[in-house]
Amino acid sequence: MIAAELAERVRTHLPDVVVARGEVTAVVERAGLLDALGSLRSDEALAFDFLSSVTATDWPEREPRYWFAYELSSMAHDHRLRLKVGLPSDDARLPSVVALFPTADWHERETFDFYGIVFDGHPNLRRIMLPDGWEGHPLRKTEEIGGVNTRYKGAFIPPVDR
Repeated sequence: MIAAELAERVRTHLPDVVVARGEVTAVVERAGLLDALGSLRSDEALAFDFLSSVTATDWPEREPRYWFAYELSSMAHDHRLRLKVGLPSDDARLPSVVALFPTADWHERETFDFYGIVFDGHPNLRRIMLPDGWEGHPLRKTEEIGGVNTRYKGAFIPPVDR
C-alpha cells in the first residue's frame, strides 16, 4: 500500500492525517489516544501490531508544548504510521499504552525520565536511564544548554560550560 492509500485508510479512523516525504502521520487528541491505537491495531486492512518507538519533543515557547510520536508498524502489510499527540505545558500527562503494546513499557519510562511526562496507568513508571536521585529532566529545553548539574554517588560535576 503506498502512502496516499494508507492515509486514506487511516482517515476512516482518524480525520487529521497528512502525507509528507512519503510518510503518513496522524494527529489525535489525548482523550482519543487509546481508542485510536486500538482501532488501528484491530483493523485487518491496517493491522498496526507493532509499536517500534515512543518519543517526544519539547517546544517551550508554543502550545501545545510537548508533542509525542508513536511509531507504528504492520508486520503483515509492511507499512508504517506516525501517530502524534500534543500536550499543554501545565498538564503533561498521557494514558499509558502498555496494555495495548507491551513494548511501550520501556519507551514510556525513558520519555518520563528525560521529559518528566507522566503516563497514567503505567505498571512501573520510574527512571530507567538516569540515577534515581537525579534532579530534573535533561531533554526539556528549559534545562541549561551546557548541560545539567550532575550529582552521582556523592560527587558533583558542573555542566561543561562552567
